[in-house]
Amino acid sequence: MAEIKLKKVTPPQKDNQAHIHQLTDATMIERRKKVLENMRTENIDSLIIYCDLEHGGNFSYLTGFVTRFEESLFVLHQDGTAFFISGNENLKMHHYSRIPATLLHYPQFSLPDQPMAGEKNLTTVLQAANITAAKQTIGLIGWKMFTTTNENNRKIFDVPHFIVAAIQAAAPKSTIENRSDIFIHPSYGARITNNANEIAYYEFGSSLASDCVLNALDAVAIDKTEMEIGTHLTRYGQTPNVMPIAATGERFSHAFISPTDKKIQLGDKMSLTTGFKGGLASRSGYVVSSIEELPNGQKDYLEKVAKPYFNAVITWLEKIELGMTGGQLYQIIEDVLPKATYHWHLNPGHLTADEEWLSSPVKENSPVALTSGMLLQIDIIPAVSGFAGASCENGIALADSRLRQELAANYPTVWKRIKARQEYIRQTLNIALPDHVLPLSSGVAFYTPFFLAKDLAFVKE
Repeated sequence: MAEIKLKKVTPPQKDNQAHIHQLTDATMIERRKKVLENMRTENIDSLIIYCDLEHGGNFSYLTGFVTRFEESLFVLHQDGTAFFISGNENLKMHHYSRIPATLLHYPQFSLPDQPMAGEKNLTTVLQAANITAAKQTIGLIGWKMFTTTNENNRKIFDVPHFIVAAIQAAAPKSTIENRSDIFIHPSYGARITNNANEIAYYEFGSSLASDCVLNALDAVAIDKTEMEIGTHLTRYGQTPNVMPIAATGERFSHAFISPTDKKIQLGDKMSLTTGFKGGLASRSGYVVSSIEELPNGQKDYLEKVAKPYFNAVITWLEKIELGMTGGQLYQIIEDVLPKATYHWHLNPGHLTADEEWLSSPVKENSPVALTSGMLLQIDIIPAVSGFAGASCENGIALADSRLRQELAANYPTVWKRIKARQEYIRQTLNIALPDHVLPLSSGVAFYTPFFLAKDLAFVKE
């Protein structure tokens, strides 16, 4: 294990610039092309893509928006023709779609008791979108790609039954399958890699999440409430893509999962989390300023939990390579933080995008290569009985020399922030960060496990 010490350091600069580099027309054309190429490769004639406010990442990948208040469908055929099926309150969004599509109104997607003018059954609407009795292969896409080993994953549909039934009625001779893999499979999904424009776009949300969590950490103080700390976890009216967490002491009292008016006490365990499009930031530790203030029986927290965990974070950052498999990265983490001892059970790293968790190439024995353009979360979650957790999660991008050159040339302010973050990690935290690892926020690897010691962070010796 690397030699790790808690040392006083200058905290990283909070560097979100409150500016979004919007997705360009060229990027949206490239996205459509990637999806159509996957359709041809997989012999899929038509895609029917579901959307609601919480499950809209695959839909918005093509349209640029999600439908608020109600469900919607986007139908894309292999020849490139497309249809947008909307309820009452999103009809206007047809004019703003980033991909040309014919508008079809299905008022039943609207909220209860809204006007049903122009009412038709969904089967009829789908037939107007060229989902017909002609035999074809239809990919039905919600948001989840199932990976079970004992069921037919392509016959598990995460879309409301009334929609599935209408598709079956409209296309009785067709093969209908769950094909979310077209978008999110970690090997070939259209969404798993990003160009320079997309990385610049997502850097906004990743750095915003980090700044919010760093501000929340700065605000932690005895007798403040979870709600007071939680106010720092959103900003600029941006929609979080996870439930913000500001939890002190024992969690989930009365099964309530949002921040409450519970006051922070000395020695509490505490967790802080928020996320936006592009990445999540999370910290876990104790509300103390020194080892002496840790609860009785937990004074060896640093040696038993926090230092081994941070060693795994260092190892993850230093050893991740372009072209290595997800299985290799998994094994590297298993070697330095054995699951049998530290009881982590999820993937030690996963892809991120509009959603906090897209999919993951990082699995035991995974043959999937880590490639340039992937956005990854450093998501390692130890659970050692009798102690608080340890968390220093943020996101990075993998980028080969060509992609780095494109970022530097086309997004110089983003590139300047990335270079400053790399320098901080290398010079202040002494972590040998490779050039191909691009920190998407200033908080990457900055970990203060004692929440009252604001400038006491782990440093590699």
